[in-house]
Amino acid sequence: MNLYPKLVAREREGKPLRIGMIGAGKFGSMFLAQILKLPGVHLIGVVDLSPATAISNMKYVGWQEERFAAMSLDDAAKRGTTHVSDDAQALIAHGAVDIVVECTGNPPAAVEHCLAAFRHGKDVINVTVEADAFCGPGLAKAASEAGVIYSMAYGDQPALTCDLVDWARTCGFTVVAAGRGHKWLPHYRRSTPETVWEYWGLTPEQAERGRLNPKMFNAFLDGSKPAIESAAIANSTGLAVPREGLAFPPGSAEDIPTLMRPRSLGGCLDHEGMVEVISCVTVDGKPIPYDIRKGVWVCFRGDSEYVRNCFEEYKVITDPTGRYMALYKKWHLIGLELGVSVASVGLRREATGAAIAFKGDVAAIAKRDLKAGEILDGEGGYTVSGGLRPAEVSIARQYLPLGLAHRVKLIRPVRDGEPVTYADVEIDTTTAAYGLRKQIEAQYAGATS
Repeated sequence: MNLYPKLVAREREGKPLRIGMIGAGKFGSMFLAQILKLPGVHLIGVVDLSPATAISNMKYVGWQEERFAAMSLDDAAKRGTTHVSDDAQALIAHGAVDIVVECTGNPPAAVEHCLAAFRHGKDVINVTVEADAFCGPGLAKAASEAGVIYSMAYGDQPALTCDLVDWARTCGFTVVAAGRGHKWLPHYRRSTPETVWEYWGLTPEQAERGRLNPKMFNAFLDGSKPAIESAAIANSTGLAVPREGLAFPPGSAEDIPTLMRPRSLGGCLDHEGMVEVISCVTVDGKPIPYDIRKGVWVCFRGDSEYVRNCFEEYKVITDPTGRYMALYKKWHLIGLELGVSVASVGLRREATGAAIAFKGDVAAIAKRDLKAGEILDGEGGYTVSGGLRPAEVSIARQYLPLGLAHRVKLIRPVRDGEPVTYADVEIDTTTAAYGLRKQIEAQYAGATS
């Protein structure tokens, strides 16, 4: 890839990539741990709603206090140190910042930060994939119009999956399916922050040691994050999404070629060219050996007898017909890998994944019978989870995107398992996220009709 030598050259020339980071939670802390070892990169500022928490996390992952002692953004830019504050707009607007890394995990806030960065001519690496899932096409379009780069974050599963899809297509293969792994049983859909650790497989002590946010991790467990990330993958690759949502077929990494075929051939797909998520446990909850829970994969097709013979000669694992094969990465390292996006955007002017279409959307689905007057609490909470749907269906039926289901009031009851619609809620229509989403819906509703 030759990115690291280019970073070394930037360090030697005294021309580092200058970045500002918004949000110093789990993902941000993982990147903070690695940036200490990255040449040619200067983290000018870190912004968090709680600067004290940001500083605590910086110390926790190995930062020495002299690197972020109280100083202005101007001083940090001049001295090669890092400013810490709670003022995101000041960081975005500062002339020394070239790339904004958005990792708040708050979808409406992330949309505002991205749009502000574009207005100031800044590239954006958007770690908050929840925002990409419901506004990705609009964010990518806004960045293009501003002449800047908008990118998903390498280290998160969507960008890693997109990388595998790009590899397969560049090699000349037909992509049949792509996605990630997960631990899934149907009753996890109703999980809350109070039940997450037992289902996840961690003790409360382990969670506390890692400073893990139960609501965030519950968003993975209850199916919201798999839906969000599958939508991002679909929109960045052009792959279709299942009409009735993710199936979560159980299987190992080596089962992928057999599972990820059309149903007519014994697989689980409606047709070729789709996203899906594979579960690491059987339907009765037993662990599957050599699972792909923490990884990503692409399944592709050998289109000629010669290629299929090559599969056989090189002893790769295929489906029983010898036609379908898969490549996978068994692990993803989240914020520890973000340096690849920083280098790719800053040095090559290439995104590590960005929306090119609007194929998948994530609707807010009631976790239980909800009453009028209740306040929706977004992904990972107590009221709704995310359900993947084709974007054309979601738009036509006016499903409320999960990314907008934050602190909005229900004005009508919604039954357990049913999608929430715009008509069911009282929502602030003045936010940047709402406005951009409505622009996207108008554009793609027109294209669909």
